Amino acid sequence: MLSSAISFPQEKKPRARDIGIPFDGTPGKYNAITDVAGVEVGHTTLIEGNGRLEKGKGPVRTGVTAIFPAGKKYTPVFANWHMLNGNGDMTGTHWITESGFLETPILVTNTSSVGTVRDATLKWMDEHKYYDTSQGSFWYSYPVVAETWDGILNDINGFHVKPEHVWQALEEASTGFVEEGAVGGGTGMVCHGFKGGIGTSSRVIDKKLGGYTVGVLVQANYGVRSQLTIAGVPVGKELADTLNVKIFDQPSAEINPDSRRENNEWIEQGSIIVVVATDAPLLPHQLKRIAQRVPLGIGKCGGIGGNGSGDIFIAFSTANKNSFSREKEMTATLFSNDQMGSLFTATIEAVEEAIINALVAGTTMKGINDNTVYGLPQEAVIRILRKYNRIK
Repeated sequence: MLSSAISFPQEKKPRARDIGIPFDGTPGKYNAITDVAGVEVGHTTLIEGNGRLEKGKGPVRTGVTAIFPAGKKYTPVFANWHMLNGNGDMTGTHWITESGFLETPILVTNTSSVGTVRDATLKWMDEHKYYDTSQGSFWYSYPVVAETWDGILNDINGFHVKPEHVWQALEEASTGFVEEGAVGGGTGMVCHGFKGGIGTSSRVIDKKLGGYTVGVLVQANYGVRSQLTIAGVPVGKELADTLNVKIFDQPSAEINPDSRRENNEWIEQGSIIVVVATDAPLLPHQLKRIAQRVPLGIGKCGGIGGNGSGDIFIAFSTANKNSFSREKEMTATLFSNDQMGSLFTATIEAVEEAIINALVAGTTMKGINDNTVYGLPQEAVIRILRKYNRIK
């Protein structure tokens, strides 16, 4: 039984821009979702054990990530969501569609821990009075919890994410720097055949259009190597001979997902969850349009929304903070539809960079049965980008 969570110091790992990968657009101060004022992010990372899988004992390579849209005080915000391929889960979305508001934190974890995380979040909200206190004892809530599958590296059906781990992520959520890679819900994830996980990025639009910020956080666990595209370059095809995944309990010791196209388990395994935040004054129907642009950013990295992939996205706006009321008419500011293109572009650019940041931060990890997922070979990627004249 896992007795405690591992709390790592917030070390600033190299990011995609740090190693020379070029991107379009202007990022915010942290180049993170927390560049949108009020947004807080917290991780609980669970890493324990090595060797053969013993269900319920480990090895453990998982966790949970919490995102507060407007801090730890109950502040409903306009929101909406979108799905590219539906082989996944995000709880609480029906009421968001119906009401237009996000009233809870957003949490991301592994597939088998959604129920635990949802229930623990509800209890945290109850004890911290993170709800409309005017409802008295009759309040209700539908926490938003999303997932991706980490069963290559993690004892996923050992159910190692416990309520106390959820509370830790919620309590430790903060503004500013956001740790990336194999942390929180992204601990055991694989992206385009290399070590994936949590990534984040942001964009600031032109001051003439309001100077608003769009921030993105991804839990990247999708795609195969041959599809990986970085800065418009077919990096995955160029890395065709690079070892990326070793699975020791399969007939072949080294599995190249690209060579197993007859087997959906390898060609389309995995998912991606994307959270988009903005301080632009958008209403729910406009946030739906933002969420619908997320797949364009994923596509720039080579994602196709495969049959086995759960590609689910949520977008919210921290503007119009006083527009929620149960008793009276309220007013809200509406961003011009004719200027939405600037926010669409910002979203697409931030999604693309967040995914690549997750890959750059992802280092080689060994998990259950010594299954090994290798980190993106950064030096090789830079050589390839030079070959295609994307960088000098």
